[in-house]
Amino acid sequence: MRFCIKNLTLTAVALTFSAASLADQAQVATAANFAEPIKAIAAVLEKTTGHTIAVTVGSTGKLYAQIKNGAPFDVLLAANTTTPAALEKDGLAKPGSHFTYATGKLVLWSADATKVDTKGEVLKKGNFHKVAYAAPKVAPYGAAAVEVMDKLGLTPALTPKLVQGESIGQTYNFVHTGNAEMGFVAMSQVLEDGRLKGGSMWVVPQTLYSPIRQDAVLLQRGANNPAALALIKLLQSPNIKDLIRSYGYEI
Repeated sequence: MRFCIKNLTLTAVALTFSAASLADQAQVATAANFAEPIKAIAAVLEKTTGHTIAVTVGSTGKLYAQIKNGAPFDVLLAANTTTPAALEKDGLAKPGSHFTYATGKLVLWSADATKVDTKGEVLKKGNFHKVAYAAPKVAPYGAAAVEVMDKLGLTPALTPKLVQGESIGQTYNFVHTGNAEMGFVAMSQVLEDGRLKGGSMWVVPQTLYSPIRQDAVLLQRGANNPAALALIKLLQSPNIKDLIRSYGYEI
């Protein structure tokens, strides 16, 4: 009996080692607004396939520049549709591989639970010193924030109070640390299990900004990487779409 148990144990170890040896890793460039969801998705990917991903987070514009300069990424999860399309046109992504994995929502958020009202009237009252937003040239959520301020006719009044982050991640940090009393951030950054983690927010009406459709694309470097291909497939599965919705995105 001991001999059998020992052999079964050795077999189990061998199978585990074999599965691990077959697993691959993909290098994934991710727009800053998707930093939290991709962690949860990575855990699902590893549990279901054994594959892992290494994530680099940044503004879509900067990630695009890095890819153009030879950064070794396999997949890009952008915060717009134009960057993945441009990479395909540049020959740096597999033709026809881009697809929309989420549509983002913009919110005005403060770490102070009493600062932001649910209709965004605080912007008109002006009883604050700093409001943060992401650089519109490289961050789609920053471009959306500019649209909102313009449509509300508040740009002239708000300009002296604006603080610009280089990505939506840095913008969130400005507000989270109190360096800005409030800021335009992605809803996904302030939700947890579908609920506001803390502070106060105004969900900006989507009529005030262009849709933030976010596309993923398989880069040429990842065309034959099993982990990259598995991630692309997983992002399109019903269960993962539900997970993405829980962070405030639309699919």
